This record gives sequence, C-alpha cells and structure tokens, in this order.
Amino acid sequence: MTELVVVDAHTPQAAALESAASLLRAGQLVAFATETVYGLGADATQAAAVAKIFAAKGRPQTNPLIAHVSSVQMARAWAGGWPAVADVLADAFWPGPLTMIVPRTDRFAAAVSAGLETVGLRVPEPAVARGLIAALGRPVAAPSANRSEHVSPTTAQHVVDDLQGQVAMVLDSGRTGVGIESTVVDVSGEVPVLLRRGPIGEARLREVVGALRVVDQRTDGTQRQASPGQSVRHYAPDVPCIRVDEAFEARDSDAVIAVGRSVPGAFVLSTPEVAARELYALLRRLEARRVARIVVVMPPHEARWAAVRDRLLRATVLPPLPGP
Repeated sequence: MTELVVVDAHTPQAAALESAASLLRAGQLVAFATETVYGLGADATQAAAVAKIFAAKGRPQTNPLIAHVSSVQMARAWAGGWPAVADVLADAFWPGPLTMIVPRTDRFAAAVSAGLETVGLRVPEPAVARGLIAALGRPVAAPSANRSEHVSPTTAQHVVDDLQGQVAMVLDSGRTGVGIESTVVDVSGEVPVLLRRGPIGEARLREVVGALRVVDQRTDGTQRQASPGQSVRHYAPDVPCIRVDEAFEARDSDAVIAVGRSVPGAFVLSTPEVAARELYALLRRLEARRVARIVVVMPPHEARWAAVRDRLLRATVLPPLPGP
C-alpha cells in the first residue's frame, strides 16, 4: 500500500523528509510536489530503483527522466560539463521550473538519460522537494507521478489515483502552484536549444541568453529523446478529447473547455497562468465524471500561450471529418 504523509509546504517536518529519504536509499519510489507537477522520485544513482519508475508508469525506456538537485552547487558537482550559459540560466531561473540538459557522468543510472550522454538537471523551488533531495544527498530522478501519457498530477490524490501500491510514499504538501511541466533547454552544445516549452517562455529565455534555437518534436516513443514531453500523445485523459478553434457544434453530452476564449456554457481558462494551473485538474475532474467527450476550444496562436498549446496539442485529437 502507498503511504500518504501530509507535510507542511513551507516548513516540512524533518522526520517526514528523512523517512522519505530512507525509502529512496532502500530503492523505493517516493512521490513529492514540485512547483510544476508531482514527481515520482527514485535515487538517480540506483539502476534498479530507476527501473521501478519506468515499470510503475509504463514509460518507454526511450523517454529520459529529469534529475532534481537541491542547489546550483550540487548541479555543477554532478554534471559532466557545465558551460558558462548554464550559470547565466541558473542565476536567472533557479530554483524554478527550468530543466537544463548538460553532459552526464557515469554516477547516474544510464536509464535516467535513456542511454544518452546528457542528463536533465533542475533545482525545484518548493521546500519539500529541495529538503528531500538534501536529506538523500544525491539527485532524485523524477518524471511526473502518473501513468505514462495520462494527465499529469497536480495533487497528491492524483498520484494515488494513478499509482496506488506502486509508490511507497506520497508527500502531500498540497496542490502545485504552476501546474505544467518545466521548460527544458539543452545547453550541451554551442547554442542553447529549447526542447520543451513550459512556464518560462521563449521570449524570457532570449532576454537572458540571446541566441536560442527552438525544436518542436513529435515522436512515437520508439526513438531516444533528449528531453521528456516529446511524445505525440501525452497529458491525455481517458475519455475522448478533441480540439477545435472556434466554430463547433457541441452535443448535450459534451464538456467544453474554452482556453483563452469566451464560450457560453464552457469551463473557461482565461489566462495562460490560470490555464497552466487549472488544466490538468479540470481534465481529471471531467474524466472522473465519465463525460462522453471533452471539447477543447484552443487558445489563440500567441507566444504567451505556447506552453499551454503544446500540452493541448498532445492531449487532444482533431475531430473526425464529416461523413459523405
């Protein structure tokens, strides 16, 4: 059975953190909140423990994990290389929802990096996450704590709903504040590359680093990926979920989510920040109600909506073409 332990989000109890760290040392899985979503954590140096993450989630081995560290100093100590631009980004955005891809060392279990020579590192903001990592004294590999391709978890209950019995402990520090996964930037080459859009937008990154290349990938899971979040289908509820722009004919049985738009009778997510924070919980709520179909009215094609649009493009499908 999974043990659910309530901890204070701002001043987490030391005994709870040490108990969770002891489980990680023993090769068990522990879920905890970051500012983005809840993560499914394992000691990033233990191959057998990391393998449990992939087994619990049903995650392809080609999809790498992010290794969470407690400080910039810890990141430098565990990276196989640390370019100057990594310091620039860390100064601007850590602790926070930015993952940097850097050269890896052999101290990490190979599966963390999907067998590649790079590793994603992040310093999360919440005290619980950093306290757990510090108590362990090693990086914690942690993807989202949900079934692979399912809607990401933003509460402890979401984790239990998906992974009951497959995770030893869930540290419940309340709902996550940001709500979508971190921005991922590869700094292992000459020019930083934005691999996954997230809470830190492209414009803000360019303000800090100048030159930036952007790669939008859609993979089927058979190829190794430098960053998580590249699958064609991801973040998806277990009920049909289609996307439209503006004109559509809603059925009485549909649940309609309007993102950045005003649609009568719809669940309205008015701003990018609100949409990021509320989207996953709303999708899970509608899924639990077993609605016949979710219709998502997509947000405008604007830079400020890029991260939310990315998640929705992977979580939804186009409506079927009308018959002859």
